[in-house]
Amino acid sequence: MAARLGHTIKAALLQVHSIAGLVLALLLALIALTGAIMSFEDEIVDHLNAGIMQVTPRQAPALMPDDLIARLKAAQDVGKVSAVTLSSDPAAAVHVRFARDERGARPTSLYVDPYDARVLGSPRGEAFFATVRRLHRWLLLPGDAKGWGRPITGTVALSLIVMLVSGLVLRWPRRAGSVKLWLKPNLGLSGRGLHRSLHTVIGTWVLPVYLAMTLTGLWFSFEWYRDGVAWLLSRPQVTAAKMPAKSPRGAGRAEPAQPIGFDQAWTAFQREEGGRFSRALLTLPAGPGTVMRIRSWGMNSTLETTRDEFRIDAVTGQLVSAERYADKTFGDKIIAAIYDIHRGAILGWPGKLVFMIAAALMPLFSVTGILLYLSRRKLRRPAQPPLGRLVPDRVSREG
Repeated sequence: MAARLGHTIKAALLQVHSIAGLVLALLLALIALTGAIMSFEDEIVDHLNAGIMQVTPRQAPALMPDDLIARLKAAQDVGKVSAVTLSSDPAAAVHVRFARDERGARPTSLYVDPYDARVLGSPRGEAFFATVRRLHRWLLLPGDAKGWGRPITGTVALSLIVMLVSGLVLRWPRRAGSVKLWLKPNLGLSGRGLHRSLHTVIGTWVLPVYLAMTLTGLWFSFEWYRDGVAWLLSRPQVTAAKMPAKSPRGAGRAEPAQPIGFDQAWTAFQREEGGRFSRALLTLPAGPGTVMRIRSWGMNSTLETTRDEFRIDAVTGQLVSAERYADKTFGDKIIAAIYDIHRGAILGWPGKLVFMIAAALMPLFSVTGILLYLSRRKLRRPAQPPLGRLVPDRVSREG
């Protein structure tokens, strides 16, 4: 009885695993391959643009951000500046980003000489990786994060978790303690046997990586999932403290007559941080408020997530809030590191390499899964009766 029940459960899981794989094979391969392409995006972009990211240090002080932007706009027609990346390194160029235009397109960013606002060039590879990122996250569907692409990729991630769990149950061997059965593919087989060996064994290798990818990827797809993770890992009082800070000049007031600049916030940030930062990203408020967000990375920071975040009033220079990475709880650090966990960067470049290879292997499971499904259908097809039974023998008819 127990054996029959187990067989029924496995048969149902096989159906779920197969149907989900067939329906989502193309999307899974697409999302995984674009993720693999982005694995070493930072290193590739830095290498391609090494010539425009550095300048010759000079004795004269670097320009203040507002003066630099004013000179940049006077020299050429550029769009509305939305953010600048400044560095404590006197040889580092300033990275200037622009807001979206009337058509919703974002102009290419520029690297600018911090001493005279001379344009050094636009970063090569930026547009390519931006397109790959939109394909990975939102399938290039209209609306980007606000469109249908976001819930679709989230649903694909949920389905992949179901496939991983069902696949693990289906391949659970009688001798579960045998490392050879779990991890060694049988390359001496051919046809269906080889496809099954590759599908199950390599799937076992990458299962932990795929689980890490999907569980962290859901953070970017569903608000309910994000709220649940935050509730589990972050203390309620910390979560409340992370609510967007209101400007001390009053929330909801009309936008100032004069455009908001960077100088006041930059001066306040330098006063607060001194020489403890390596680079800082200053982002203008998107709405009518005056509070500017500044993200900064320390001298020894190697991860995107190990950053401090400040909110400073861009008009008065008053510090509104300061959230330092070193002061975060363990749970908050996990939340902050979700993006680096998602791409394997939390383990350094070896981790990124492992995650890239695992993502690049996804088409293998799509192909072998389809082949296994087709071979099962062929095996289940009833055998054709012999031709002699379909066309009676003349002798037997005449006899």
